[in-house]
Amino acid sequence: MRIGLLTEGGYPYVSGDARLWCDRLVHGLAQHEFDVYALSRSRHQEDEGWIPLPRNVRRVRTAPLWMGEDDEVALGRRARRRFTECFEELAAVLCGVPGASSGSASNAPGETSTSEADRFANALYGLAELAREEGGLTGALRSEAAVRTLERACRAPGAHRTAREARVPDLLTVAAHLESALRPLSLDWYEHDGLGAVDLCHAASGGTAALPGLLARHFTGVPLMVTEYGVRLRTHYLTAPDAPPAVRSLLAAFQGRLAAEAYRRAEVVTAGNTHARRWQERCGAEREKLRTVYPGMNARPFAEVGESPDCADPDTLVWVGRVEPAKDLVSLLHAFAEVRKQSPGTRLRIVGAPAGPEGAAYLGHCRTLAAQLFPDEAEGPHAAGDNPVSFEETGGPELPAAADAYASGAVTVLSSVVEGFPVGLVEAMLCGRATVSTDVGAVVEVIGGTGLVVPPRNPRALAEACVALLRDPERRARLGAAARARALELFTVEQNIEAFHGIYLEIVSRAPVRRDLLDGTGEPLPFAVPAEAHVPVRWTAASPSLAARSGPGRTASRPVRATTPLPAPEGAR
Repeated sequence: MRIGLLTEGGYPYVSGDARLWCDRLVHGLAQHEFDVYALSRSRHQEDEGWIPLPRNVRRVRTAPLWMGEDDEVALGRRARRRFTECFEELAAVLCGVPGASSGSASNAPGETSTSEADRFANALYGLAELAREEGGLTGALRSEAAVRTLERACRAPGAHRTAREARVPDLLTVAAHLESALRPLSLDWYEHDGLGAVDLCHAASGGTAALPGLLARHFTGVPLMVTEYGVRLRTHYLTAPDAPPAVRSLLAAFQGRLAAEAYRRAEVVTAGNTHARRWQERCGAEREKLRTVYPGMNARPFAEVGESPDCADPDTLVWVGRVEPAKDLVSLLHAFAEVRKQSPGTRLRIVGAPAGPEGAAYLGHCRTLAAQLFPDEAEGPHAAGDNPVSFEETGGPELPAAADAYASGAVTVLSSVVEGFPVGLVEAMLCGRATVSTDVGAVVEVIGGTGLVVPPRNPRALAEACVALLRDPERRARLGAAARARALELFTVEQNIEAFHGIYLEIVSRAPVRRDLLDGTGEPLPFAVPAEAHVPVRWTAASPSLAARSGPGRTASRPVRATTPLPAPEGAR
């Protein structure tokens, strides 16, 4: 089959979200073709280039979200009226302005939400149809008329209080974000030689990445599948805490409505863990459509460490990850101070690089705190002091790879206050290490009873759990072995690829045939490649009894296949 893989800020670019699992998926399903439709987030991302692509990637089409060139489309009077009507309805839904039927007292419970979803969908697809007819809407979405339409919706009777408080700078910010998010409306991806030629659209994330899939479904009937390892609406709440209330409210409303529409139109919605699945349900996803597909980890780099559990230093704790405030290394350092009081010989290795300028500043703060909590102690007046906390990065002579970092300690610690799917925790489990983690995100689901879990921002509880494992080597070994077995069963690349392959076949088997496939004479073919062509038949030699019955001058018959594979017609998938 041919899959249209839709990404935003990720695959096939060198850096970005969902790059790794998309690459593993495409390589793992080498028997299928992939068309990649990628939305980039920055010039830097585009300048870094693409990762090497396998042969089954048939083509790649890209479009930037970080810049929008004016399409120079001049809308006529009728087109301007249609744009104003559609954009005004979309803005009204975001501002909470009731429609013609939303405010009626006769509406049954739940009918209002359905009506709002229909209003948003009608406005969205109305804009899409207009963009297709006129050749684009970038200029219209960036126009002063769009800002004034948004302002009217914010000032309309019934609008939310936060929307009514929006000022001109807030309106300009929201309009710019909407123009960027709606930029896929103006792309030429939806014809029969584009997304219309694929058997299935797979959005590798929610939000704007799913919008091309919605439009392909609307215009050509291509089935849609949505995968989220981090729900976009939750990410919006976490990454924009300092934005003005009106901006946060309107953009959250847009993300929520877009997510609900994607969930409603998708055949299957997959989540990377139960935590993300609960968010999807709250955003309107039907439980019957939801599947949990855990991220696939490559277990090979950790196999040697996992099979040699005795190589670890029994007095060392290890933390591995990206250094940023959400990882709460401050609580970890305070917890380690308590650990040192009970086990003075214990050491802590913090392994990881800072995540951006904020992470670099946070790393400097943590270094200062470690120096204050653990002043260097020397064995004598002429010896150099030694701090029990070390800050390191992988790639050096001591820790050439992540597996070496986990191998250096007996217990791996996770101290985060915010976490989605804890990849570092799974790596530690593949290495057969006992773990102590905070109860955030999908940690409990991943651990499944093979490690100790404590409340976040509780240094004392974290310290007690670490000491308990440091003092009990048999318990460490038992938990580490159980963790490795669980990780190999649930979190490998193989199970991830197999799960997606099964879902692909299920969706395509239920989808109606959207185009005719013809043979060389122009007659319709029921299948692009006959199913009988793949029946496994083993060639065998003629038996002696058969040769004897053939008689002199006669040739023994030889078993043949039930059918001979037919050459695939031109254009068949």
